[in-house]
Parts: sequence; C-alpha cells; structure tokens
Amino acid sequence: MPTRRTFLQQSLALGAGGLLGGCASSPPPKSSTAKVVSAAPAPRPNTVPANTANAASPPPDIFDAETLDIDFWVKPRTISVFRAASGEKTELLYWKDGEIRDPAYQQLCHLLRDVQGGVTVAMDPKLLELLWATQAFVARYGMTAPLEILSGYRTPETNRHLIEQGVPAARKSLHMEGRAADIRIANLDSGVLGSLIGSFRHGGVGFYYRQTRQGGWIHADTGLQRTWKG
Repeated sequence: MPTRRTFLQQSLALGAGGLLGGCASSPPPKSSTAKVVSAAPAPRPNTVPANTANAASPPPDIFDAETLDIDFWVKPRTISVFRAASGEKTELLYWKDGEIRDPAYQQLCHLLRDVQGGVTVAMDPKLLELLWATQAFVARYGMTAPLEILSGYRTPETNRHLIEQGVPAARKSLHMEGRAADIRIANLDSGVLGSLIGSFRHGGVGFYYRQTRQGGWIHADTGLQRTWKG
C-alpha cells in the first residue's frame, strides 16, 4: 500500500500532466489580542468521496487529521494565498501565541472580499484556520504552492447573479456570511484536497470536478458537516 508521501507525489504528477486539475458587516475579533482556540482534530470520516477514474486510490490514512500532533496546532500560522480574480498574492503571519494578528487578519479579509461587488466583510476565523491547516498539511510533503482562492465572501447580489448565470451557488450560501471559500492548490488533485479538508471536520465540503487544465475546485465552509458533488 502506498504511503502518504507516495500518494501525494502521484497526485502531483497527475496534476502536472493535466489530467485533473478594514472588514465591514459582522465584527472582527474584538481586539488583536483576542484568543483563538483550535478545536482538537477529530477522527477522519468513515467515507471518502470518490475521485475521477484517472486518479490513484489513496491509502486509508491519507486524510487522517488525528495523526497531527499538538505542535502542528500551536505553531505560528503563516498562510500563502493567491486570488485569481484580482491577481493579488500575499504571504501573511496571521496567528501566533494563541492570538490573531489583527493587521494580517484585515488583509486576509480584504483578499477574500467580493471582488465583483467590491465589498469586504469580517471572515470567520475558523475558516481561516481551516485554510491554513490544509495548506500546512500538504506543505509537509513538499507541496508549497499558494492556496488559490476562487471565491470568498459574496454579496447577495453577486450570489444571485451567479445563480442566474447557471454557476453552482446555493441560494442561502455561506459565502454570504463570510464562512465559505472555493479553493484549489496547483497540481494537487481536487479529490485529495477535498477529502483532506473533510478530515478536519470543520464544516461542509463540496467537490466540483472539471475536466480542464486547472482541474476542479473545492468548496469549504464552517457550517454543518456534510459533503456533496457539484
């Protein structure tokens, strides 16, 4: 049976081959010294959503967030993010010694804004934690590409416009609450990415497979724990 490292390297090879591809509304943390406590990693889900036929089958422990020790959760959190719609790219230390660093938090909120509507809101800190943990996990295997944000916050108007255009968007989308993001990591199979995110048990995971050079994307949110394909 392949190891985690072997499987991620296989996924990298598949991706390279083109087979798969200040805050407004709700208030930010009360101060830059607000304590943020990480939830203890939960056991991995019993089921892993199916991937496309071209992808290798992952070993059963590839998505086991419980393998992460306490040092993973207490170390400083630096996240590297790329926003495709605006071309913005940044790397920020946003959490250290149990505290959110407010200037970095504000920058992340702005980067996750509704680009079409030009509106920035306070993003859920638990969402940022999930995005960071995902990127930090795959970085342990040498995959250090920025986290690509396809969609963060959406105004109701933007969300309605997407629905009218036939783009997959829920009418009561958590994007409108600053609690969801659509993401991908270059050269990482979307099925691997989505199942990893699901293993953290932070909320919902949507798998959007597309036969394009970039591949699909993953919806991650901090709502109820659930999975779906779109």
